[in-house]
Amino acid sequence: MIPLAGVIGCPISHSRSPRLHGTWLRQYGIAGHYVPLHVEAADLADVLRAMPRMGFVGANVTIPHKEAVLALADQVSDAAARIGAANTLTFEGGRIYADNTDSYGFIANLHQGAPDWDATQGAALVLGAGGAARAVIDALLTAGVPRLYLVNRSRARADTLAQVFGARVTVLDWDDRASVLGGVGVLVNTTSLGMAGQGALDMPLDGLPATALVTDIVYTPLMTDLLLRAQARGNPVVDGLGMLLHQAVPGFERWFGVRPEVTDDLRAAVLG
Repeated sequence: MIPLAGVIGCPISHSRSPRLHGTWLRQYGIAGHYVPLHVEAADLADVLRAMPRMGFVGANVTIPHKEAVLALADQVSDAAARIGAANTLTFEGGRIYADNTDSYGFIANLHQGAPDWDATQGAALVLGAGGAARAVIDALLTAGVPRLYLVNRSRARADTLAQVFGARVTVLDWDDRASVLGGVGVLVNTTSLGMAGQGALDMPLDGLPATALVTDIVYTPLMTDLLLRAQARGNPVVDGLGMLLHQAVPGFERWFGVRPEVTDDLRAAVLG
């Protein structure tokens, strides 16, 4: 049987995952298919239970279903449980296994784009407290950052995340976001600010060490204003596209039996 996989979301037309996985299927000569699936919230449970019977071996999950699938899964990974969301499902024997590979994708992207970066050599400053921030915080703490400063325009959301992740996370008011830059080893924007069609991100960089890594999970545009300003002052920068590419690696390997590589050619293909 030819294995099937796909990505579930609502809407789904914006997803680059079909192009990403399709590129790997062709590159490795695998007889398989990866398809976009528009699934309404009311239909999610029925669709997930039907997919294994239709020949699906797994699926990625995107907005707005990442949290809802946890309650529908038969088994949830430790990472998905910590983050409170799943982006990768595997179907085995009619059972649904839910995982979150966003943390892996985030760290793998940093190591590929900035091989000399060492998580233990400075604090992290994370902007934003939404769903993406949870995966980024989990990744940075697991990688060994000694302290993580979290700022969000709505402080209450940041306080909630700090309670989830423990004593190494310190919440700052949005107006104080630049006050800790001197001890920061990595600055991460997880908000939508700076994305095409969104508002600008007002993040001063004065006082940030020249060695500090700056990264943005936004990849439209690929080089956001934050990254351009950081690059101009000599900081190493990593764009957000690699997180999307790397988070897809574990799922593809589980579903199709080959561990794919993230290359410049893949980046070009996904960017289209």
